[in-house]
Amino acid sequence: MDRRKFLKSTGLASSALMVPAFLKAFSAPSIGGSRSGKKLVIVQLSGGNDGLNTIIPHRNDLYFKLRPTLALKQNEILKVDDELGFNKALAPLRSLYDEGLMSVINSVGYPNPDRSHFRSMDIWHTASNSNEYLSTGWLGRYLDSNCDACDTSYHALEVDDSLSLAMKGTKNAGFAMSNPRQLQRTAKNKFLRTIGSHAPHHEEENIAYLYKTMIDTQASANYLYQQSKVHKSKVKYPQNSFAKDLKQIAELITADTDTKIYYVSMSGFDTHVYQRSKQDRLLKNYAEAMAAFVKDLKSNGLLDDTLIMTFSEFGRRVKQNASGGTDHGTANNVFLMGGKLKQKGFFNAAPKLSKLDQGDLIYEIDFRRIYASILEDWLQTDANAILGRKFDKLLL
Repeated sequence: MDRRKFLKSTGLASSALMVPAFLKAFSAPSIGGSRSGKKLVIVQLSGGNDGLNTIIPHRNDLYFKLRPTLALKQNEILKVDDELGFNKALAPLRSLYDEGLMSVINSVGYPNPDRSHFRSMDIWHTASNSNEYLSTGWLGRYLDSNCDACDTSYHALEVDDSLSLAMKGTKNAGFAMSNPRQLQRTAKNKFLRTIGSHAPHHEEENIAYLYKTMIDTQASANYLYQQSKVHKSKVKYPQNSFAKDLKQIAELITADTDTKIYYVSMSGFDTHVYQRSKQDRLLKNYAEAMAAFVKDLKSNGLLDDTLIMTFSEFGRRVKQNASGGTDHGTANNVFLMGGKLKQKGFFNAAPKLSKLDQGDLIYEIDFRRIYASILEDWLQTDANAILGRKFDKLLL
């Protein structure tokens, strides 16, 4: 690997650790002006959330038979129709569902599924086949395309200290930031300023790329820090880190930040042991934070221009294990939220528990069909070019 590829692969483009604060080769866009268009928010539930105990097939006897102690009791299910219902921990989302602000897509997966956390997440991040290894993410390739202002790294922002593969392209990448104030403070480090004062006087490619990255990061850090001060939310969010991240995203969207894509993760869903209490707590935190986030956007008239997608790298086995949990499985549900959903409620029928593949759910909808729909209809770009082949879109 040459130095240029090394610098890119290490995520330097999303780090402020080597940024001289005084380099001003370009300035960030000014704050304010007209609204900057549609926003996409991706929520990743890391660890493999158990979809069957999230959206419950409450009339299917096989669900209760295969999960004698793990299945939710009838009074623990918020029944939406004759077949499906929400885990009671998702109660804050029920009102969103009833208002037509939510769509649930069941049995989402891909051919020849992989049950490794890392590999399955790579597949979701890159939109690859299960036997194909790609070094760029589906959103990173979108950034590489001819979208407006994609040459600025903060066009796509991950609220974290590191950048996911989904956000890395060949030419462009997103920007990772967990705290705008801390990021700017790091960028102003005196030692880093000294490094920047000895800029190279030749045009060696790798060194030039390094300094360009440093300048880009500094400008992005300054811009996002300034934007973070424009608007402070009046909505009450829960006191947990995931809710804090969503609040920060809502404030940046309301401030009309030029960022078009936001990415945030919630971990802890690998529930091999004592799943019920752990997953219920996680789902409760997720639902309360998402309800506050949607309320925040709606109160500021921004929900119609925002699409939120929640996914996990895989579901769990249908049959519970001997430890009161579930092991790695395959197909799962995907949540969409927003003010302009074309198909609201349950997008498709419940998973078929009578027809399994060695104890696993069989996927019905390829997740890349969802990506194709988002890229084509929401981000207004050529989905085929970014995904590498044609996937039939869904009416989302």
